Amino acid sequence: MKKVIYLLTIGLLLSVVSCSKEDDTIDNPVAINPLTNKQPTGSSSNDLLSDKKFKSMVVEVVFVAGFEPSSTTINNFVNFLKARTNKPNGISVIKRSIPSPGISPYTNEEIVNIEDANRTKFNNADEIAVWAFFTDGKSSKDTDTSVILGTAYRNTSFVIFEQTIHGLSDSPFKPSRSLLETTVITHEFGHILGLTNLGTALQSNHEDAEHPKHCIEKKCLMYWSSETGGGISSMVSGGTAPQLDAQCIADLRANGGK
Repeated sequence: MKKVIYLLTIGLLLSVVSCSKEDDTIDNPVAINPLTNKQPTGSSSNDLLSDKKFKSMVVEVVFVAGFEPSSTTINNFVNFLKARTNKPNGISVIKRSIPSPGISPYTNEEIVNIEDANRTKFNNADEIAVWAFFTDGKSSKDTDTSVILGTAYRNTSFVIFEQTIHGLSDSPFKPSRSLLETTVITHEFGHILGLTNLGTALQSNHEDAEHPKHCIEKKCLMYWSSETGGGISSMVSGGTAPQLDAQCIADLRANGGK
């Protein structure tokens, strides 16, 4: 039987060099240059973690119609952010759908182009903005033996290949969709927060030498378990999403987080 490995990846800044309900949009006053949201993954870790510059956060969740993440997933994600970031003025989520671009499988360049064409929220005077896109297709980097579930590819941007997640969840012997979505989203956002050694400095030696920018601890959210052969299923086998281990939490706290 062919073994398929499920991958969570980090994307480099493609636009400069090249690394898982529909609400009304809100005007973005005192907008900072949108280029501030087009920097390398991990470079805004302190801005996201601390309240030194940005007192609040807005997450713009955009999904192709029919591929909306569950409300449980979004609640889990917001709880993750509240537990690890200092945003005294709160964290808000704006969700909306877009028609299918009709281009699956998606290349990295196409993901960036979709963000550039559809993103409406950017950093302003005291609020940092995050973009999350949920696709109706797979990654162009999928192979017969590995598939990409999500990619963190800019300082405030990540993509979740939701169609692929649909195929791996909510059926006998497979995890619930919200559990899988939560695991992929929080893992990818961990990279945006600078983990592991990706903009948030290590406080101890726990980066996996064989899988750089991932934690060496097998039970940690930031562990690269997909390359052990068990894939994403090993991360969620206990029925709950994996958590950050003490060493990753220590890194975040040293960089302005909780």
